[in-house]
Amino acid sequence: MPHSTLNTALLLGTLGTAGPLLAQPIDLETVTVSAPRLERELYATPAAITVLEREAIARGQQRVRLDESLVRVPGVFLQNRNNFAQGQRVSIRGFGARAPFGVRGITVRVDGIPYTLPDGQAQLDAIDFDSVERIEVIRGPAAVQYGNAAGGVIDITTADRRGASAGSRVRIEGGSDDYLKLAVSHGGENGAWSHHVSVSALDFDGYREHSRVEKYQLNAKLRRELDDNRALTAIVNLLDNPRAEDPGGLTAAQVAADRRQAGRFTEAYDTGQTVDQQVLGLQYENLAFGPGELYLKGFTTWRDFEQQLPYPGDSLIDYQREHVGGSAEYHQSLNLGGLPLRYVTGVDVARQEDDRHRRNVALNGDITGETANETQTATSLGAFVQGDLDLTDTLTLSLGTRIDRVTLEVDDDFASDGDQSGERTFREWSGSAGLSYRYRPTHQAYINTGTAFETPTFAEFANPDGTGGFNPAIEPQKAWSRELGLRGNFANGLDYDLALFSVRVRDELVPYEGDSGRTFYRNAGDTSREGIELALGWQFAPQWRLDSAVTLARYEFDDFETDGSDYASNRLPGLPERTWVNQLTWEGSDARFATLEIQYIGDLLADNANQVEVDGYWLVNLRGGDGWALSADTRLTAYAGVRNLLDEEHFANVRINANNARYFEPAPGRTLYAGIEVAF
Repeated sequence: MPHSTLNTALLLGTLGTAGPLLAQPIDLETVTVSAPRLERELYATPAAITVLEREAIARGQQRVRLDESLVRVPGVFLQNRNNFAQGQRVSIRGFGARAPFGVRGITVRVDGIPYTLPDGQAQLDAIDFDSVERIEVIRGPAAVQYGNAAGGVIDITTADRRGASAGSRVRIEGGSDDYLKLAVSHGGENGAWSHHVSVSALDFDGYREHSRVEKYQLNAKLRRELDDNRALTAIVNLLDNPRAEDPGGLTAAQVAADRRQAGRFTEAYDTGQTVDQQVLGLQYENLAFGPGELYLKGFTTWRDFEQQLPYPGDSLIDYQREHVGGSAEYHQSLNLGGLPLRYVTGVDVARQEDDRHRRNVALNGDITGETANETQTATSLGAFVQGDLDLTDTLTLSLGTRIDRVTLEVDDDFASDGDQSGERTFREWSGSAGLSYRYRPTHQAYINTGTAFETPTFAEFANPDGTGGFNPAIEPQKAWSRELGLRGNFANGLDYDLALFSVRVRDELVPYEGDSGRTFYRNAGDTSREGIELALGWQFAPQWRLDSAVTLARYEFDDFETDGSDYASNRLPGLPERTWVNQLTWEGSDARFATLEIQYIGDLLADNANQVEVDGYWLVNLRGGDGWALSADTRLTAYAGVRNLLDEEHFANVRINANNARYFEPAPGRTLYAGIEVAF
């Protein structure tokens, strides 16, 4: 049965069963979303958005990696959960899949602070998952709201410990492969002041040889209510990551010989990274600024980074980064021609400056000299306006537009190969339009369309000829997205979220590895991405809930010729076209619970030529826990989990178009973890 027919049949069958309940009164909590910057009820938002609250994020989880939280979000695919030196790779409807490490093409924000840089790259290593209270995921382009590299959005909010969440927590965990984590937090409010402080330490040897990580984090938030309408919030995030080893990629033969071994050069060169980062943010809100609301945000980030890559040549890199910026937003509600109108207008500005060096490593491991010394500066300025016009009580028209100016500049201080300094400036308009029809209080149909753009990052602008400056042969990629969706809740405990999407991308950026092992990029002509995302939840008994998320998609090249080969109609590498996640949760009295999780990840291709196929696999995870009141204000919680219960052999990461066939990073087999937490 075709993908669309299958999912439509599932949905219509569900609606047919629950249809009579549409007319029954429903008393459900209102869900609001703020990631689109114009705050709305979820059922008035014409876009695919998934909202995760703290229970889904934290209960029984290690809270170390983003995939723990996002596993049941359709359209989202994460790789590389075990290589902390390379970082998790995140893709949303194909955006971000090209990243050899870290995040590309997706906007990541934490407490309103952008973790995505002006050039489009982002790192997730500083996110303190112990503090996370809420995650909103926009499952599609959002360039009107965020400009460059917004093929999807992950918007994270951490705790401020106001109200019932005040108190202290101490948690310790241990597990397979010498996993150990300690987390301590405290927060509360006193009059107009509220605060939250979280500190954690992670020490983990990892599954493969040469994959140890040592990491320390602090996340703090201090809020002062100036009066009933005004507040000031200060945010501090500190990361000390003195060791994150990189075990590298393996060939198929190496995997067959020993899945736990490290790749070539890794141990001899001590491959991996060290990171020291500090983030400071200050935010002001005034809910009675004239007839509307004013929000002002500013931030500064310092990052000191060094990494040894797993190949000889120009493979030892370091940079010192300063990333500063801010935003101003004004929100207002009024009447336009007798119709209610809500709008937001704002300005975003950011500047990234990297003092970057690259050194040569000889075959024997000796550092033989500098090969690059340059200052990379990226500045971005964007202005946007977005509004919702209620045409009727149930029909809302949403329109938005934005203009961005992104300038990338290289100041080359390495004189031996000539001056490679240069500058590229991009001016881009983005637009979006959507229509939301709320045909019942908790049932909605919507349609939207929009454009997006994505500049190459500084790393992706690297010249394959070995000189500095910019690669003159690559340009930004541009996308046109269309989406149709349905979502709702029934009184019998059933909820659904169905989205059909189609994205056309021009000048798609794809990676390839040069002879030295270094990754470079080229524009791959045009690509198409089409698919269906379906999320279902069913509270079928007071103690039992079933959640299921299915993604059926097609990602392929429409027009791509390079090196004498024609890849038209080939699949995009690095992306499964079928995923299916199911979670069955039982909740007993007090804090007792158990969750059985079954994941299916379909096959994917590792190269543009589609010659290297990676088989799909099933994973079974299990976790559970219980809690006990030790006193009136002290509580003990214990929990444990098993990942990959059936010991399935699979890959945590697949390196796209890897040199020397080193595509594979094997994932662990069966692993265990357990923890206890005292809250008081």
